[in-house]
Amino acid sequence: MQPTDSDGFPIGRHPGWPARLGPLRTERGTVALRPLRLRDAGLWSRTRLQDRDYLQKWEPTALGGWRERNSPSAWPAQWAALRGMARRGQALPFAIVVDGEFAGQLTIGNVVRGALRSAWVGYWVASRLAGGGVAPAAVALAIDHCFGPVGLHRLEATVRPENDRSIRVLEKSGFRREGLFQRYLDVAGGWRDHYVYALTTEEVPDGAVARLIRSGGATRS
Repeated sequence: MQPTDSDGFPIGRHPGWPARLGPLRTERGTVALRPLRLRDAGLWSRTRLQDRDYLQKWEPTALGGWRERNSPSAWPAQWAALRGMARRGQALPFAIVVDGEFAGQLTIGNVVRGALRSAWVGYWVASRLAGGGVAPAAVALAIDHCFGPVGLHRLEATVRPENDRSIRVLEKSGFRREGLFQRYLDVAGGWRDHYVYALTTEEVPDGAVARLIRSGGATRS
């Protein structure tokens, strides 16, 4: 039988997964990443429902209302889907935790190996923690993990041109803008343009965490 960790993930099947990353100390608290858990349902739902206005305008349109899609009962199916992709080596779905408490999500998705060795990164953080260095710390931890144990060469991220806060997070992490995807995703009832940002391992030779620490955005905890 394949050995599993405490969250039920197979150990050693895919490079760099499962994993617990960090911590880094920021203005808002101590930031770490860990695999998502089924028991995250309550805090996940509470945060998503409270932050509807903050989150909905940036996220792709989906079936059902916001409350229905983000209720505690909706979490098991979402968690199972992410867990399944992680088991197949297609994704790395993390919870962002601050001072040990659930504070958001960060997903490395569409993991492609072979000659490409690429993936995309997406994230959200509770509004109460916005602007305090949590997102840059989480992204930096994920970058170093992807370019280290996971063995990837390139990461991409897409962001709406109006999302100044997320753009700052990506640029602070070393991502560079490569272009514009016109009418790329259906968001908030319309087809929205998105910038595409990218980063390769050669661009952060000392690591994204070291870059963030040098800038004063975090310290090692």
